[in-house]
Amino acid sequence: MTTTLSPATTYKVTLRRPHDQQQAFIDSAAKRIIVRAGRRGGKTVGIAIRAVRAFLEGQRVLYAAPTQDQVDAFWYEVKRSLIEPITAGVYYKNESLHIVEVPMTKQRIRAKTAWNADTLRGDYADLLILDEYQLMDEQVWNSVGAPMLFDNDGTAVFIYTPPSLRSRSVTKARDPLHAAKMFKHHVESERENPTGRLAAFHFSSFENPYISERALNNMSLDMSSLAIRQEIMAEDVDEIPGALWTRENLDTYRVNRLPDDLARVVIGVDPPGGATECGIVVAAKAKNGEYYVLADHSLQASPERWATTVMDCYTDYDADAIVSEANFGGDMVTHTLQVIGKQMGVLANIRPVRASRGKAVRAEPIAALYERGLVHHYNPFPLLEDELCSWTSGDPKSPNRLDALVWALTDLSTVGRPNVRFI
Repeated sequence: MTTTLSPATTYKVTLRRPHDQQQAFIDSAAKRIIVRAGRRGGKTVGIAIRAVRAFLEGQRVLYAAPTQDQVDAFWYEVKRSLIEPITAGVYYKNESLHIVEVPMTKQRIRAKTAWNADTLRGDYADLLILDEYQLMDEQVWNSVGAPMLFDNDGTAVFIYTPPSLRSRSVTKARDPLHAAKMFKHHVESERENPTGRLAAFHFSSFENPYISERALNNMSLDMSSLAIRQEIMAEDVDEIPGALWTRENLDTYRVNRLPDDLARVVIGVDPPGGATECGIVVAAKAKNGEYYVLADHSLQASPERWATTVMDCYTDYDADAIVSEANFGGDMVTHTLQVIGKQMGVLANIRPVRASRGKAVRAEPIAALYERGLVHHYNPFPLLEDELCSWTSGDPKSPNRLDALVWALTDLSTVGRPNVRFI
């Protein structure tokens, strides 16, 4: 491809040759495009080709990704494609801001990091690209991205790889499945009412002819079968075979109103082990014997901050007890809660509990309550529910939100019953 400044001046633009799957989303005329692809499938190279083509057509392009490494990969492809006219001074390049533009015009490409909506405010584009969208806060699109395209009826491209449990740990998304839900919406909407406005593309890592199958197979050796389905085959998996909870059950018995006769309220706390979250889940039992999950306030923070959050929950929900796991740093956890409670003027009923049996043994009775329709979530709790539907009894990981939920509901279902002790 070439770009012409005048009839006598021509500069070469070097674009990579896209593979078939890249070509499909590069050429799509849809206004809202979502691409679900495996690791090393060619997502970033493909979207860089589309970005450069849009730029050469006079458009303003904004690319955003959660991390600097992802921005650098896109930026490398853009510079590689435009190196000749950049070197000749036809286009201005700013390395600090990751901008290539035609001087004195609105025609440009800009690449920037964006975990949340604030990082994109104040800009606009004809083509907006949100890469690794599954890791971003949804407000990046809902609050900022969508409005910036209104004036020019711009195009948005969302790119993601289905997040495995390991990548979900770094997400800023409020709902870890928001990208998957968007993909499903695009597919179903175009199937039911084909307008051409929405388009969805899916391809695995194996469909990139420029990386070897042997290399992918070697990479897969260090991954679980589930992670391979998600990160290599690019499958959206919202439930794990063998998980004790199902999304169908959670949705079936979900409520948006609470009964007036909540008899007891308990705060379940699963203290963080190292650089992990502190699970903080609020649950209640009604006089009719049914259970309600009221809130998930889990967070990754200092002991002072998570202990403050626990005490805030204790007062805000007028709780009867705080039930906290004591296996790891039990005395320290209780002491921290007591100290913070004293500082806040809260005299809390703190009950440390010790797990003497395996997590599955403790979780199964609670899952059984769900199966019987006795547990209701008060509105959605995406991160908690993601843990519930992604954990199996053979998983060595210890999800903090799940543990906090189990502790709270175990207390509510056993306290006051004879011959019952914590396990």
